[in-house]
Amino acid sequence: MDRLDQLLDAATPLLRRAEEVLEVAGVPVGHPVLDDFRRVRLMPADAAHSVAGLRPSALVDAAADLRAGARVCADVATSLPPPGDWEGEAADAYDDRRRRYAVHLSGTGESLDERLEASADLAAALHDWMARTRDNLASALADVLGSAESITLSAPPGHPPSMAEIRAAADLASHVLRVVATDYAEAEDLLQGSQELANPVPL
Repeated sequence: MDRLDQLLDAATPLLRRAEEVLEVAGVPVGHPVLDDFRRVRLMPADAAHSVAGLRPSALVDAAADLRAGARVCADVATSLPPPGDWEGEAADAYDDRRRRYAVHLSGTGESLDERLEASADLAAALHDWMARTRDNLASALADVLGSAESITLSAPPGHPPSMAEIRAAADLASHVLRVVATDYAEAEDLLQGSQELANPVPL
């Protein structure tokens, strides 16, 4: 259990309270939380729990395993034996196939070892992003738990909510959602930059 896990239990009732106020009273006109809702498309508590579901530990060994696979590909490519004293059409066909497999396994930007290395880089980047995203949200939750908005929303609810409660709910929601939106935009950039990994390797 890390800092986010510890803070999320304490912050969830506050986030739900902010959501209830905004659902009943609506968002103040022109408040930036409207843009935050459009970017994240989740309510604050759901967005926080989504981030809490990120588990960087699942990727700890992934990069190393992928790099080990890349080394195997390179080793196999260099170990494919040439025809030697074997001659004739069959030998030429074998050598052509051997060279093609070697290139497929290693040595070009489209080879398997290069794809595995690129996948390892992506796994390492996603691990770091997950850890950083969890840390950033934990800091945001610590901010809202110690904020004046938290005090306003912890008072017995008014019917309908007061303007102070509405403003506090919008400010609190915006703070959390903006942190989530910024980090998830970074993830989108990472994945868009690695789209070529989804393409099949030509043989």
